[in-house]
Amino acid sequence: MGTPEAEKGYTEFEGPLHRVRLTRPFYLGMYEVTQAEYECIMKENPSHFRVVEGEDTTRFPIDSISWTMAVAYCDALSALESERNVGRRYRLPTEAEWEYACRAERTTPVAFGRSLSSAQANFDGFHPYGGAQRGPYLQRPTTVGAYPANDFGLFDMHGNVYEWCADWYEPHYYGSSPFEDPPGPPRPDRTPEKVYRVLRGGSWNTMGLLCRSGQRFMDPPGRAYPDYGLRVACEVEEKS
Repeated sequence: MGTPEAEKGYTEFEGPLHRVRLTRPFYLGMYEVTQAEYECIMKENPSHFRVVEGEDTTRFPIDSISWTMAVAYCDALSALESERNVGRRYRLPTEAEWEYACRAERTTPVAFGRSLSSAQANFDGFHPYGGAQRGPYLQRPTTVGAYPANDFGLFDMHGNVYEWCADWYEPHYYGSSPFEDPPGPPRPDRTPEKVYRVLRGGSWNTMGLLCRSGQRFMDPPGRAYPDYGLRVACEVEEKS
């Protein structure tokens, strides 16, 4: 987990590179949560991109979502009788789970290798990564699953919308995080406006460098922007 110092774009907040073991099984959504899925559960659609001329936005990722709203969605989904009856509980992935899923057992900067173009993910194609050719810049999110999946069959782990993780953000947490199932640091001892949660994956509005598997971003848990969304993790309780 983390970024080697030789990787283009490395910052000290992405290191040190360290080993992590995940001991508990979990599922992760193939796609980012869509506008239709969010509205079905929460009975509202806060997306900035609810209407895009000529596009069916129901399969666009939900955007303009704060960490607090993302957690509320997971809780509401978990509370459905149909989900409780089969023992499914939804939550945000930890930062370690997210990076494991994004990398799909690769150690390269992105899941597709050492470069990233906007033919592979939805980001600012005028600023590709790793020597890739310049490409389109949609300037908005787009239908989930429109780009190639990684080796785990997960779509849009790079670009489209940033994805909230469960963890509080500490810039140097990797230096002291536990080897097994790191839960993220405790709540930082700062004023509320300087307490952050983790976002991962980059977005439609970032350059390719910010879509790398090890890149970390953060914002206060109440803040929502048109390129903030979510992907759910799921645990299944074994029925006796």
